[in-house]
Amino acid sequence: MLEDENIEPTTIQSASKEGEYAALFWPALRFDEPPQRLYHFHHQFKRASHSNSFLKGVKWSPDGSFFLTNSDDNKLRLFDLPTNPDGSISDQYNTTGSTLVSAPSDSYDAKVIVHEGESVYDYCWYPYMSSSDPTTCVFATTTRDHPIHLWDAVSGQLRCTYRAYDSMDEIAAAFAIAFNPAGTKIFAGYNKALRVFDVHRPGRDFEHYSTFTSNKDGQTGIVSSIAFSPAYNGMLAAGSYSQTTAIYVEDNMELLYLLHGQVGGVTQVQFSKDGNYLYTGGRKDPYILCWDVRNTVDILYKLYRSSENTNQRISFDIEPGGRHLGTGGQDGQVHIYDLQTGNWTASFQAASDTLNGFCFHPYYPMAASSSGHRRFGVPDSEEDLCLSVEENCVSVWNFSCTWITNNSAYKDDEENGIPVEHEDLDSIDQNPDVLEAH
Repeated sequence: MLEDENIEPTTIQSASKEGEYAALFWPALRFDEPPQRLYHFHHQFKRASHSNSFLKGVKWSPDGSFFLTNSDDNKLRLFDLPTNPDGSISDQYNTTGSTLVSAPSDSYDAKVIVHEGESVYDYCWYPYMSSSDPTTCVFATTTRDHPIHLWDAVSGQLRCTYRAYDSMDEIAAAFAIAFNPAGTKIFAGYNKALRVFDVHRPGRDFEHYSTFTSNKDGQTGIVSSIAFSPAYNGMLAAGSYSQTTAIYVEDNMELLYLLHGQVGGVTQVQFSKDGNYLYTGGRKDPYILCWDVRNTVDILYKLYRSSENTNQRISFDIEPGGRHLGTGGQDGQVHIYDLQTGNWTASFQAASDTLNGFCFHPYYPMAASSSGHRRFGVPDSEEDLCLSVEENCVSVWNFSCTWITNNSAYKDDEENGIPVEHEDLDSIDQNPDVLEAH
């Protein structure tokens, strides 16, 4: 048991890139006791441009040094994770439950705020992002009536844009985006189509793949979510508002499977850590479905969450060890499930309103949650807008854990096909035409 060990994410990442796999330490999370709330953010979201703004999600950066929030005021806020000089997590801004109600301010302010022109449909981090290399500190967003934007997470400036056009030569907005595992391409979802952009060639150059053929075969509807298998087996999953999920081959976009069973339009797809299972969640659908991609005839099991009465996207995430899944819901609770059995493990109250975002930290025994929903009140009335600090908020949680070592977690790079080098994003052409955002 190594509770006092402090493992820096950058150290682990650099070791994996160099192929020097010494003893790696991973947190085995414990859910037999509620987590501790480390940091809490509420007041700065009240300063939105319109009073009825609410949070829509939260995502950790791949190296775990930042987390990014999305809210209905068309802003993405970047928060860093405070650390001590030795690399351990700082508790200087710790917010305990006893002082939460009377806390006059947030734990700390956002480091960067990115302003988008319209509602944000989706956003994702560059997979090889590392705070030690500023050129990799980027994330992509897609918004209504706008092209795909690539933002600098250090300065908050626009790096470049990736533009798709419809038959009328007007900009077509993507509904879902994701980097491929190699970080060389951006896959974007549209109505009955997927478009693939080369990261190093911004502009209007892309590959077009129709998800629905003239023979009426394939996946219909708007592609609303995209996820790649972490096992580097070349598979990607695409969820659609037509209540279907398709699994494709990344290289040629060959359709392998088409999965039916979701009650609502699919809003999230995520592979298990070994790439053998796929989890899908839908809008106004109370169940997350588990599929075995090696045998997709039947659903393996269903995981319940309270989401049947909301149109919001409610996200879920799998912890780094791959054993448990956490999901939010309308009840404001985080529900934890054991993925080996499909059984409920634990739950804890994270907010007083809809918990729409939940994401485990990639290395530390931590997680981030976001809450909020649209409220309809009497015009010119301020009564319904007086929210408590546990509504429309973001919290960072610290779980109890034991640090375990795993010398056999990785094999040789060539056996797994894991790329140990990534492209230099400095090579992106940043000419004025490329930076055209509107």
